[in-house]
Amino acid sequence: MQTQFNELTDAQWNLIMPYLPMNRKRKHDLRIMFNAILWINRVGGQWRNLDSRYPYWQIVYYYFRIWTKLGIIDTINTELVKLERICQGKSSEPSANTIDSQTVKIAPFIPEDKGIDGGKKINGRKRHIITDTLGLVIAIVVTAANVHDGVTACTFFNQVINRFRKTKCIFADHSYKGQFKKLMDKNDIKLEIAAKPESAKGFVPVKIRWVVERTFGWMNFFRRLSKDYERKVQNSESMIYLAQIQIILNRLDMVPN
Repeated sequence: MQTQFNELTDAQWNLIMPYLPMNRKRKHDLRIMFNAILWINRVGGQWRNLDSRYPYWQIVYYYFRIWTKLGIIDTINTELVKLERICQGKSSEPSANTIDSQTVKIAPFIPEDKGIDGGKKINGRKRHIITDTLGLVIAIVVTAANVHDGVTACTFFNQVINRFRKTKCIFADHSYKGQFKKLMDKNDIKLEIAAKPESAKGFVPVKIRWVVERTFGWMNFFRRLSKDYERKVQNSESMIYLAQIQIILNRLDMVPN
């Protein structure tokens, strides 16, 4: 894991550039815009306190919102996941995935999409993610913390089916036994429930599912993800994708040509 923020190298930028709208002249360089957004995500600064080396925060935020609405950040993540899997000697599309959620506190003065997770006693939001067996995020939905895991899984699993049609098995915990299990049976996908023994205390690696816990751990390196600071859940999802984009780009940059 990279210990500090570095701007995109030429090789990294060349991987991202094809997915950005580059077909007209612009006042601001899109590479600078993307670097500024990555800086916000890694360092955890406020938009209004954006580093002075970058343009005004309003224009940077404008590009962040546009790329989020158009699904460009999501698309970049999907394509980089496929590329990283190939570099790891795997098929570009995973056949086995893991699913889990993480409850996080929310920043003050955010009135939308928040609730109380009674089990963890946290007032905030839930990050629902599906990863492959390498721990790479292939789908994200952020909801209020009081939304049940299984219900949310049903609503966003279509993202996975549409992008990765080779999915044959999903590893999950007991939260996904009900409605989600029925959906998996309908799609001829095996749902394997894996959980640590009830008598176990502390962290216990669980078959395959430990990779999704590691993915949540990777998020700790990105200060913007220490809480949910975004007013819109779509922005929260993009910030998680951006964190993984940085992780994959750093890995690919170390691969010999």
